[in-house]
Amino acid sequence: MVTDANGEPGAALAVEAVSVSFGGVRALSDVSFEVPEGQICGVIGPNGAGKTTLFDVVSGLRRPDSGSVSVAGRDVTAVPALRRARAGLRRTFQRTQVFGRLTVADNVLAAMEWRGGGGGLLADLVGWPARRGLERERRRRVEEVLALCGLAELRDAYAASLPVGRRRLVELARALADGPSLLLLDEPTSGLDADQTVRLGEVVRSLHTTTLLVEHDMGFVMDVCDRLVVLDLGKVIAVGTPAEIRDDPAVRAAYLG
Repeated sequence: MVTDANGEPGAALAVEAVSVSFGGVRALSDVSFEVPEGQICGVIGPNGAGKTTLFDVVSGLRRPDSGSVSVAGRDVTAVPALRRARAGLRRTFQRTQVFGRLTVADNVLAAMEWRGGGGGLLADLVGWPARRGLERERRRRVEEVLALCGLAELRDAYAASLPVGRRRLVELARALADGPSLLLLDEPTSGLDADQTVRLGEVVRSLHTTTLLVEHDMGFVMDVCDRLVVLDLGKVIAVGTPAEIRDDPAVRAAYLG
C-alpha cells in the first residue's frame, strides 16, 4: 500500500505542475492532481483540452517541459516508458493496437513474455519442468483474464478479424494480464456497444486497481469514476467527485453544457 510520511494512505499517482508546449501552443499548463491508491479517476474535457498529452506524460511517452510525475511516491518524470511499464504501469490507446496475426489468447500471453524465466531458450528447446510450469501458469492467467473480459469464446480467433469493440477488449485483457499497479485507459468505450460498455464498467470497478481514464461517454464516466479531473485548454478547471463536477458551473460552461 502507498502511504505518506505519516503512514496514511498516499497517492498512487501524483502529477505536479506539469506543462507541455508544442512550438507556441501550450498543450498543458501547470496541471496538478493526485489519484489515491485503488481509485478510478476520469480525465474529461473538450477536444484539444490536452487529455492525450497528459496520458503521454504519465506513461512516459513524452517528457514534460516542467513539472513532475510520481508513481507510488517515486518520481518517474525521467523514467522511460518501458521501465514504467515493467514497474506496473499499463496503458491502452485511442487507436486499437493489437497483434493482428496472433490469436486473442496469444495477444494476452504476449504481455507476460517480457519476464522470461524457466531457463531461457535451452529450457524452451528441451522442455525443462520449470519452463513447463511457468507456461501452465501463464496459460491459466490468460484464460482467467479472457473470461473476465468476456473473450473466452474468442480465444482462438485472430485479432485482426475482430470488430473494433472486441479489439478494445483484447487490449484491455492484455493490459490486465500482468497485474498492473496503475492502469491508463484512453477512450476505452470507443467502438463498444451498450452491453459491452456496461461489462467494461463492471470489469474496471472489480479490479480495485488505481486507474486513470480518458473518456467522452459521460454516462460511463459518472457511473465508474470515483473522481474526475476536468481539463480545458490545457488547464485544470475542476477536480472532484462526479456529483461535484456535474454541478460545477465552470465545467458546465466549458464542457457539459
